[in-house]
Amino acid sequence: MIVVESYRGRPVTDLCVEVVERKGTGHPDTLCDSMMEAISVALCREYLREFGAVLHHNIDKGLLAAGQVEKGFGGGRVLRPMELTIGDRATFSAAGKTIPVAEIAVETAREWLKRHLRHVDPLRHLDTRVMLAPGSAELTDIFARPGVLRAANDTSAAIGYWPPSPTERAVLELEHHLNSPDFKERFPETGEDVKVMGLRHGDTLELTVAMPLLAAHIDSEAGYFARKEAVGVAMGEFVRRFAAFSEVTIRHNALDLPGRGQGGVYLSLLGTSAEDADSGQVGRGNRVNGIIALNRPLGAEAVAGKNPVSHVGKIYNVLAYRLAREIQQNVAGIREAYVLLLSRIGDPVDRPWMASAQLLLESGVDVEDVRAPIEARIEHALAGMAEFCMELSTGKYPVC
Repeated sequence: MIVVESYRGRPVTDLCVEVVERKGTGHPDTLCDSMMEAISVALCREYLREFGAVLHHNIDKGLLAAGQVEKGFGGGRVLRPMELTIGDRATFSAAGKTIPVAEIAVETAREWLKRHLRHVDPLRHLDTRVMLAPGSAELTDIFARPGVLRAANDTSAAIGYWPPSPTERAVLELEHHLNSPDFKERFPETGEDVKVMGLRHGDTLELTVAMPLLAAHIDSEAGYFARKEAVGVAMGEFVRRFAAFSEVTIRHNALDLPGRGQGGVYLSLLGTSAEDADSGQVGRGNRVNGIIALNRPLGAEAVAGKNPVSHVGKIYNVLAYRLAREIQQNVAGIREAYVLLLSRIGDPVDRPWMASAQLLLESGVDVEDVRAPIEARIEHALAGMAEFCMELSTGKYPVC
């Protein structure tokens, strides 16, 4: 069933207050999401190589327990490694072949950390526990049934929207900038655990940024605040490009307090608070558009690590944002588009129980003017579901 209707709310940009958060590359929740998703992609690759099809798995129950470090001005040492628990279900054997699931999971997590966190040595700084087991007979049977497309393994809803607001873009782009190779080359003393919280009040934007400075690069409290000031100047130069706001202000490491020595500064040994301060968990971080937008409708599914051919908690979340973007960008007269997809367990993934497009229309445009092209775009996307799921299996679409 496809339903096209007018959206009765106000544009998010017309609201007095807007709140948007981004948990960056090194944030413990993002680490969990990213590593579990990488493991799913690696398993898909192995299943396709061995069997020509993606087999049952859901690697979406990850927990990163914080370690313990000793640190101070000038450096420190790791006392206890971080510990990553990798769960939930996977296919270990089929057609007389055995897949080294645990080995693939551990190696993939280590490789992801090595590529994205400059100062983490996965062999020394991370312990892993693999808590994967075969799935239930009913859910694994979905993958043995005939047909190109799988049945939905859950009754689940997802929602996506387009376009992002200026606030959403600013928060996302600032974190990307702070974790870019160029910024890290200019400021090697900054860690990857970046969190940006944006508050728009009217046409002013206030940004609170948490980003540690690395202990090995900071020799004193005075040195810390000097480097923090230089980083703040660079952030200020970057945010001046956001022309949508009359004023943009930034507070960096707002808990800092001069005169308290190490207790008054945000130092990190490895670049992530998971070293000793904060644990992470799959599903507590960014949505598939890379942010947590508190003024928008939000889905409840943890997307990272779910299998890409049957688990609608992943498929529909990514597809809803893709459809909303295509609709808003390609159908004239639409200011904002919201797409809601609802599955029913057992139904083919290309036949949602409900596909709803809710549209905030430009003045003078009626929903009947746009109904036909929007229905056609939704039907076209559903007809291409097999290809879309294969793209998901390769990690083509980011999920955090």
